[in-house]
Amino acid sequence: MRCTTLKSPEIGKWILLLGCFTALPASAHTDDHFNAVIEQAKQLAEQAYQAPEESLPSALKEIDYDTYRQIRFSPDQAYWRDESPFNLQLFHSGFIFQTPITLNIIEGDDVTPLPFSSDDFQYDDNAEALLEQDLTGSGHAGFRLHYPLNNDDYADEFAVFLGASYFRLVGQDQTYGLSTRGLAIDTASSEKEEFPAFREFWLYKPGEDADEITLLALLDSPSLSGAYRITLRPGEQTNAKVEAELFARHDVAKLGIAPLTSMYTFGESSHERFDDFRPQVHDSDGLLIHTGADEWIWRPLSNPQETHISSFVDNAPHGFGLMQRERDFSRYLDMEAHYHQRPSQWVAPIDAWGAGHVELVEIPTPDETHDNIVAYWVDDEPLNAGDSRHLHYHTHTLNDAQDHDVGRVIRTRHGKATIEGSASEGATLERQFVVDFQGGALDDIAPDQPVKLDISTQTGNVTQPHVMSLPDNMWRASFRVPPTTEPSDIRLRLMLNNQPISETWNYVWYPDA
Repeated sequence: MRCTTLKSPEIGKWILLLGCFTALPASAHTDDHFNAVIEQAKQLAEQAYQAPEESLPSALKEIDYDTYRQIRFSPDQAYWRDESPFNLQLFHSGFIFQTPITLNIIEGDDVTPLPFSSDDFQYDDNAEALLEQDLTGSGHAGFRLHYPLNNDDYADEFAVFLGASYFRLVGQDQTYGLSTRGLAIDTASSEKEEFPAFREFWLYKPGEDADEITLLALLDSPSLSGAYRITLRPGEQTNAKVEAELFARHDVAKLGIAPLTSMYTFGESSHERFDDFRPQVHDSDGLLIHTGADEWIWRPLSNPQETHISSFVDNAPHGFGLMQRERDFSRYLDMEAHYHQRPSQWVAPIDAWGAGHVELVEIPTPDETHDNIVAYWVDDEPLNAGDSRHLHYHTHTLNDAQDHDVGRVIRTRHGKATIEGSASEGATLERQFVVDFQGGALDDIAPDQPVKLDISTQTGNVTQPHVMSLPDNMWRASFRVPPTTEPSDIRLRLMLNNQPISETWNYVWYPDA
């Protein structure tokens, strides 16, 4: 595997796009329903792109964030709540959600539109005045799904579809953190980024003993359209099986498959400390990749001073994910955000991917209110106008790191390499790094074993590489980066008897940081 790191031109502005399409006619079988959406997406791609009409009543277009938050779905109006373990709740349009989506319910052979009703919602405080307005045409901004995730007596929210092609998942004992998307188009490129949007959904009504729920979605954007079938199974690791057929209107310069979007403001490997009582603030702290060659690569995340793009070239990868490895409350001390309960999320192809690369985008952010991390797969095979593409993959949440049998990176720290009592200017300009590993194969390796450090640089160089054992079956790799004007792209792993016994740690040190 080869890793390259580039600096990005300015990326497109993050926006939310939603809209409406006509209801799907009834079909006899599950495949017939999906095939009908596929045909609709195909026909859509053969026509010029038309942005959805903004049908929202003026009263809803003008409300602010605080008023929007005062509109709440009434839980006792939840759909299916007395008929299934699952129930469906809805989001009101308004504020930044200006173009409603269309929702339909599939029950047997019947497909029924789910119309907007103000009776489904509570309008509190300032929002109560909206009931005096004509809300016809309001539609829905999105929806959320509930299931008895943590105990049998309460249906927890485990999935939410809201905004463009974004959706979020949580498993047991987790709180919402990172998001996934249907697609990413031209993210962090010289082209303006597109945000494809799910315009219409069809939800199969779940049965009384259901433990999974399936939905269909029609996606559209200026460059392409697509039909999605997503099957959700909530649990300790809430799983989504995603199948899609894409149809290109125009050439797509960069197609990001199975994108994950997260936030990293600061953590233990940050270059500078924020003026904050909390030791760390992030939804994810690293990118993990399982390559086609069975190598596990760990890249700590960063909040850079300017946008960075890293490409991890591979062939037939087993998967990738954004991980939240720090699981202890003491690592965050945040009683409101509960960062220690934010899920990790893993993506694994069902139909094998070929040659391409995992791309990581790290964007500067001043605080935790902005998602600044994106990771996705980019196939070497281009998607040109008139082409179609089939996607089939799993993505699921985790409470802990992805399982494997090699030592995991548990800590990345660095600082100025000063030498006590030394007046050497060169010594103070060097950067000292320590990388700690634990678990997997390391649990069975005694401290006196001849563990070696395999370290290399694609750019730059390192000095004084060293490996040593620590208490509790931990091992530490350390090295220094001399003063340099170019980024240092470094990778290292622990070896025993010429075999890797740890993940490959990969990091880029930018001297201007």
